Amino acid sequence: MARPLSSKWCGTGQKGATPVVVETAISPRLAEEKWPPQGQWTYEDYKRLPDDGWRYEVIEGELHMAPAPRPKHQEATINLATAMSQFARSKKLGKVYTAPIDVLLHGLASPVQPDVLFIASDRLDIVKEEFIEGPPDLTIEVLSPSNWLDDRRTKFRLYARAGVREYWIVDLERRTIEVFALHGHSFTLLNRYEPGETVRSEVLPDFEIAVEAVCLP
Repeated sequence: MARPLSSKWCGTGQKGATPVVVETAISPRLAEEKWPPQGQWTYEDYKRLPDDGWRYEVIEGELHMAPAPRPKHQEATINLATAMSQFARSKKLGKVYTAPIDVLLHGLASPVQPDVLFIASDRLDIVKEEFIEGPPDLTIEVLSPSNWLDDRRTKFRLYARAGVREYWIVDLERRTIEVFALHGHSFTLLNRYEPGETVRSEVLPDFEIAVEAVCLP
């Protein structure tokens, strides 16, 4: 009989608070099979996960789970991806993709799923039939209560190590957008944009979007 699987949640949902680890039971569908312990998950294990409305990622051998995005998260993602895609397409600069889409980064055994990503036209060969193999030029994560610690720490480090040129963190609670650029093997903060300001990108020159168009009231 398969043992029920539990998922580790790191974080309190409040920025600035002390992180905690919470054990949360997973859906009965996952309990029907045997799964590896945290730290030993592989891409093959990941591919066996059910399509049950949860968002799964395996990062450095650990299973990370998040419930379906909230409406404001979806609105921010759609508004950002639509504006960026229209701009990139009109200038023939590349393509924009949104989650769920598997991105296999160099050095990782399993994929991650950025909320929004951009790949330049001269690198579109990394887009395969079932996944993207290699670092996007730009990745964007929209923070939510269940994943903000992953996006600010774990993915921040992984994206830099993999060679992602630019990383945006959208904080809907604070209504800010932080833009980081890769310098060497680490990210440097270019700017933190607030309501009333216009976000700009080094990877997509001349692309602009108002903070209010993403971080809705």
